[in-house]
Amino acid sequence: MDKKNEAEIKQSADGSSITKFFQGTKEELDKVVWPNRQQVVSESAAVLLMVTASAALIYIVDGFFSWVAKQVFF
Repeated sequence: MDKKNEAEIKQSADGSSITKFFQGTKEELDKVVWPNRQQVVSESAAVLLMVTASAALIYIVDGFFSWVAKQVFF
């Protein structure tokens, strides 16, 4: 166990693992296909529309159950 800890310390002490990490990160980010402005706008609009529709549905269902509770308990 002691040798394993020494190996881990040596690897991180010389900085090569940090350098390799950032190189690997850059390589992976180069593979990403970034959306263009039109895609970002249309997908953002779709998300906002779905959030608004979900909130409206929850509001309507909550109002209905509130009305039912008032009819039953009052």
